[in-house]
Amino acid sequence: MTESFVIQSDIANLSQVEERLFHFCRLCNVGSYYSALQVATLQAAENAILHGNHSDPAKAVSLTFGTCRGGLFVEVSDQGQGFDHSQFGDLPTGESTRGEGIFVMHQLSDRMTFSEGGRVVRMEFDVNGIDPADALQRIAVLEGHFHPVAA
Repeated sequence: MTESFVIQSDIANLSQVEERLFHFCRLCNVGSYYSALQVATLQAAENAILHGNHSDPAKAVSLTFGTCRGGLFVEVSDQGQGFDHSQFGDLPTGESTRGEGIFVMHQLSDRMTFSEGGRVVRMEFDVNGIDPADALQRIAVLEGHFHPVAA
């Protein structure tokens, strides 16, 4: 099962992405994974709009939700110039927040790949039988980043 659609590069259109993802998760009976999928998908769509297409309303962002290998995938593509994704994915250090969204996407998905020079990101989520220890580790990493424990 797959669902594809296109939005214009406008942050206001993220609500359409959220609504379509919620509906897709209900169809696939994976509502308990909706929050992780929602955060990762909205971050990918926002990155495509802001960084890929530079909020140019003449450019589009394409999204595809589908089933794969015992889970779901989300693919987001933009019409931008692309970027060197190998520089991102680790926890940003210092005052910089550059790459924070990709870090979050990487932490919430089980597999994440870029193609077409960084214009397309595919995230896969193993929703059938996620290991509870993996889920707790993901939460701990994200909480530590966004709500650091005071020393």
